[in-house]
Amino acid sequence: PHLPKDIIDAHKQFILPAWCDSHTHIVFAKTREEEFIYKLQGMSYAEIAAKGGGILNSANKLNEATEDELFNSAYKRIQEVIKLGTGALEIKSGYGLTVEGELKMLRVIKKLKEKCSIPIKATFLGAHTYPLAYKENHQGYIEQIIKEMLPVIANEKLADYIDCFCETGFFSAAEMETIVNAGIGFGLKPKLHINQLNSIGGLESAIKLNALSVDHLETMTDDDIKLLSKGGPPGTIGTLLPTAAFFLRMPFQPARQMIDAGCAIALASDYNPGSSPSGNMNFVIALSCIQMKMLPQE
Repeated sequence: PHLPKDIIDAHKQFILPAWCDSHTHIVFAKTREEEFIYKLQGMSYAEIAAKGGGILNSANKLNEATEDELFNSAYKRIQEVIKLGTGALEIKSGYGLTVEGELKMLRVIKKLKEKCSIPIKATFLGAHTYPLAYKENHQGYIEQIIKEMLPVIANEKLADYIDCFCETGFFSAAEMETIVNAGIGFGLKPKLHINQLNSIGGLESAIKLNALSVDHLETMTDDDIKLLSKGGPPGTIGTLLPTAAFFLRMPFQPARQMIDAGCAIALASDYNPGSSPSGNMNFVIALSCIQMKMLPQE
């Protein structure tokens, strides 16, 4: 029979619930297991980043990889997380940090959207960190994002969202506002990395920018929690990434305080090659209950 568009004939089929993983970096060239050893020897995330590790390490490897190599490895990872119960994914760029690298990543994500059997959303994260060439010239890199990356991204419809890593040693709240406002001008909605290591005013900026979500939130002051519980219209969602806290041996996000204060909460894997090398949402849920005291029904 001809059914209306919103009705699916499920006769002789199974219907299963699935996880929505709204924060991943699943497109990458290589894992960073050498940094795992540094972590075990006591080096912090910030110290590893300062010696050219972390995001810069991934960017070097990504810029050497071809579009096909990136597509094939990410496609395989996506099939693995589907088997673990993931039914929708968000994927960020941010390991290019050059005009060519960022566009290459976003084109790979666009191809994954077309070829994968689950819904995928793309996020432009050119503002993940400053490339070495712009370490002392923040304005130069911000202009490159706004003038050289964003117009092409809008023209080729390569992204749904814009993101920025607002953190000490990365992007300030003011720099984030400049970049995100430019993205909004090109029709991208903000989803932002906030309060992972420090609370530096990113949350106020994110709410002012009407961010769809603020992600990480390992470091939340009482004022931050109050601010997020008020949200901004239409309500900013706090996305908690407990596997990142677990892997970096950081205190877990204050989920109970946030829920009790009336904040809207989502959970995601932060699947990436360094600080959360797994897209297993079942483990995310287990940590959320065991370590963050969230209830299974939540």
